[in-house]
Amino acid sequence: MIRTALSRAAPATVAARTSPKLLPSLLARSLPSRLLHDGTNANPVALQMINYALSLARSHKSDESYGQAQLVLEQCLSSQPSEGQDLASHNSRAMVLMAMSTLLSERGKLDDAIDKLKKVEDLSSSSVGVRIAALEAVVGLHLELKQDHTSSVLADKCLELAAKNDELEASDPEGYTRAVAVKGLVELVHGNLGLCKDVAKGELFIREVERNVEEVEEFTGSTALFFGELLHARQSFEMAKKVYQKIIQNDSSNEEFSDRTALAAGNMSSDKVLLAATCTLGQLEAHLGNFGDAEEILTKALTKTEEHFGSHHPKVGVVLTCIALMFRRKAIKEHSSSILIQEGLYRKAIELLKAPPFEAEGAETKVDRNDIVALARGGYAEVLCVQQNRKHQGEEMKKWAEAAWGNRRLSLAEALDVSNSDESLKVPILDARISRVL
Repeated sequence: MIRTALSRAAPATVAARTSPKLLPSLLARSLPSRLLHDGTNANPVALQMINYALSLARSHKSDESYGQAQLVLEQCLSSQPSEGQDLASHNSRAMVLMAMSTLLSERGKLDDAIDKLKKVEDLSSSSVGVRIAALEAVVGLHLELKQDHTSSVLADKCLELAAKNDELEASDPEGYTRAVAVKGLVELVHGNLGLCKDVAKGELFIREVERNVEEVEEFTGSTALFFGELLHARQSFEMAKKVYQKIIQNDSSNEEFSDRTALAAGNMSSDKVLLAATCTLGQLEAHLGNFGDAEEILTKALTKTEEHFGSHHPKVGVVLTCIALMFRRKAIKEHSSSILIQEGLYRKAIELLKAPPFEAEGAETKVDRNDIVALARGGYAEVLCVQQNRKHQGEEMKKWAEAAWGNRRLSLAEALDVSNSDESLKVPILDARISRVL
């Protein structure tokens, strides 16, 4: 199933090299249908060039293909009218900038991706929905960079923009809910299972939504994923499961999957949401003890992540960490052993996550994706500690992991504890979009 997890963990060449002509349209994945056909809202030539650039970049997943795609988008941006305040021109320029940001973020150039999105703010005549989408993407990238204060400030700005614009209700009825979800994600990263007091209306709204899962299922994209993760963290497992399944079903039941009501960019775009929803559903099944389903779903998440980013991308390391933790949970619950499988997965995950050496000053070194690296090393340390001849190495690795751990909601020990059957037991949720533990 895991296509033998160890063989999948080993370096491999992604088999799928899809022709650009066969790749899904950017418009179907990122843009609402009304913007595809309504020339007053966007320049159709610009949309075609965006589509071509994304296809070009992802056809080979190489620095060269991504560089060529950026040149296409730069040419597209320079061809758009820089003067005038019409909606179509500003929306078109914003969409090009968002596409550029998305490709930069996929190559790990998050600061450059943020710079592109900041330029959308200067396009004052663009639609409110476009500006909210850009702010949402900026928040997501700052969260991935662990710049949590900045992400909080920008999330407040997004919420204020949505609240004061009447235009939003008519053009994008999900817009305010989406802004609430952006703020909610920031608070969830901060360890708060509800929104902060200054957005109490949003918290009341979330509580009402929780009572009616059918209403949750009406949301799409990043909004739906936030509600799923919030329900998951609050131990509403079955409701969270329905939300995750709905996100995935939207992709499988409709060849042209999209948010339908909103633009998306960076790590908040529809394809990233789909990957993250698949990964969180697999984690949820493991938390429920459904290890066969968890293995199958996480294998799909691994395959999709490799196909989208390439087999050596750090995001692959995030999914491998989820799989390793699933095997750990399974071994403990079923009183079995999978030491070799776990060790192989942890080692490969740590390598892909580009973790620094732990033997020297590792704990004091700035670590990207530090909570996920700490979780992987903490799980690996447990594997080593049960082997007498490697116990000392395991204890040293555990010390490094505990020092690097920075999650606000639960300790590393709580994240790794699966022996307690109490329903109040906290579970870690690895969000593959922002590479954070919630």
